[in-house]
Amino acid sequence: MNASTRAISDRLYRNRRIKNAIALGLSGVATLFGLFWLVWILWTTLRTGIGAIGPALFTQMTPPPGSDGGLANALFGSLVMNLGAIAVGTPIGIAAGTYLAEYARKRPIGEAIRFVNDILLSAPSIVLGLFVYTLVVRTSGHFSGYAGALALALIVLPVVVRTTDEMLQLVPSTMREAALSLGVPQWKVTLQVLYRSALPGIVTGVLLALARISGETAPLLFTALNNQYWTHDLSQPMASVPVVIFQYAMSPYDSWHALAWAGAFVVTLFVLLLSLLSRAILLRNKASHD
Repeated sequence: MNASTRAISDRLYRNRRIKNAIALGLSGVATLFGLFWLVWILWTTLRTGIGAIGPALFTQMTPPPGSDGGLANALFGSLVMNLGAIAVGTPIGIAAGTYLAEYARKRPIGEAIRFVNDILLSAPSIVLGLFVYTLVVRTSGHFSGYAGALALALIVLPVVVRTTDEMLQLVPSTMREAALSLGVPQWKVTLQVLYRSALPGIVTGVLLALARISGETAPLLFTALNNQYWTHDLSQPMASVPVVIFQYAMSPYDSWHALAWAGAFVVTLFVLLLSLLSRAILLRNKASHD
């Protein structure tokens, strides 16, 4: 290697190091920027609602104006409707994602279904709430927890479909071919080979869907509405934390404002924990494969 070639090589290497340092610096700044807003949101919700955070928040029901209370009925309502949405949306989403990945991967109908699913994935939640309101609430003549769970299930469904489809496509084709060559039926290949390999990704998708619906307010305003009292009857209006936050934040009462901030902190912390859990599942799966 002559001197001119070495000089060119050194200059290219130096330029790459400079560009790499700039990229790393910008990435670090972006990370700190995002973490700043996350810490600021958590601190603001905690500082403002600290007066309402305590055992009463989880044991007492939403109070009338001017009284102290908690969010027990709203927390229960959110838990029931979110679990109902997951119970409805997850099996349907996994089945649809399996069909797209295994039976319609390169077929026109598969591309059409993916296109429609992407539209549903990006649809405003208030539109889905209005759809369920027209389909269920107006037909039955009253608001209900069932309608709220159905509206949330429509938000869960496209997330699970997309995640399942992508995770199954990442499973190597050699695993399918090896199982089929041994005479294993297709349904057993799907259940015992493909699902086992894609399970961490599918579970992550379900957790992310749960995190998304945990703070949804608009669909529940049109479907479950609200209920100041404790109820476990899903055929009646049911309270939820996002709706209570919305109503209490617009009220003129300081005690309601504190409860709204406390509820916002609980929801934010819950979503953060779900995100960390999904990340931990993915990292654990990656480490086991490495």
